[in-house]
Amino acid sequence: MALIPTTILTGFLGAGKTTLLNRILQEDHGHKIAVIENEFGQENIDNEILVQDSNEQIVEMNNGCICCTVRGDLIVALSKLIQQKNEGKLHFDRVIIETTGLANPGPVAQTFFVDEEVGTYYMLDAVVTVVDARHAMQQLDEHEEAQRQVGFADKILLSKTDLADAGQVAALRTRLTRMNPRAPITAVDFGKVAISEVLDLKGFNLNAKLDLDPDFLRAEEDEHAHEHAHDDCDDHCTHEHHDNDHHHEHGAHNHHHGHHSDDIAAFVFKSTRPFNTGQLDEFLGGLVQVFGPRMLRYKGVLLMEGADRKVIFQGVHQIMGTDIGAKWGENELRESKMVFIGKNLPKDIFIQGLEHCLV
Repeated sequence: MALIPTTILTGFLGAGKTTLLNRILQEDHGHKIAVIENEFGQENIDNEILVQDSNEQIVEMNNGCICCTVRGDLIVALSKLIQQKNEGKLHFDRVIIETTGLANPGPVAQTFFVDEEVGTYYMLDAVVTVVDARHAMQQLDEHEEAQRQVGFADKILLSKTDLADAGQVAALRTRLTRMNPRAPITAVDFGKVAISEVLDLKGFNLNAKLDLDPDFLRAEEDEHAHEHAHDDCDDHCTHEHHDNDHHHEHGAHNHHHGHHSDDIAAFVFKSTRPFNTGQLDEFLGGLVQVFGPRMLRYKGVLLMEGADRKVIFQGVHQIMGTDIGAKWGENELRESKMVFIGKNLPKDIFIQGLEHCLV
């Protein structure tokens, strides 16, 4: 039986998740989608409640979509849905899970890898994060959950761009890219977005594609050159260093050159020298043990010693998976490329350690 693709829809309070979901539940798009509104605790934190009648657990919409409100256990809800599907009582071919505005999407994503029954029937397609263009700068400064939602995203939908000026939106895009260069950013207007921007994104696929924002890569290379230019600084150096690992100690309100320094940020490792398989396995295993809780998402396409095929790896927190990819093309640049997105990760330790694993 084909696995049911599942999307996690997240975003901070008031970002516009519910508006987007209401459109999906009412629009005629031909998909049969089960929407799980995953609430924790007694109170629904979002102002707009999808299912007004709280006694009604499952409501069928006129376009064939299903909406169910779950308080608490997501695994139970997913199991119940599959049971009713198997009995022919419900018909759906994909699932969207809306998390509350204050939720960290990490544990929700991990459910798909650690729970056997969930993994038997469902496949995590992507984490889609809705970001409010007007309020996001402040939310990212003040709330770690908002940062995590961005760090976890496979796709970012930017809402309320009409309420912010162009300069604000551009600054926000730059900041979001620095936090998560993997996630393409699409502006949405009052929840109006093509369904293809939300479903079937294959963000959790172990594929050989690692699309990183080219501006981010350029900025990383500039920063790298800048660091080398000041390698010989002494204790009295007056240069402004951009070392990502040291400017988080004073909370998330530091401004470097007008930048907001976020606890959650991304960095990239690239090399045209192949990895030693044993050393890399050992090093990555150690990283995940020590820093796993702070590693939100990481993904890479790897060049391994003596291998004519790419190795693809990715992970969420402590859960890491690898797969053999396609053969390296004859005229293709053979290069490992890895991106790590996490909270206050010691970039130097990661980069130096990975360099030690090269042949």
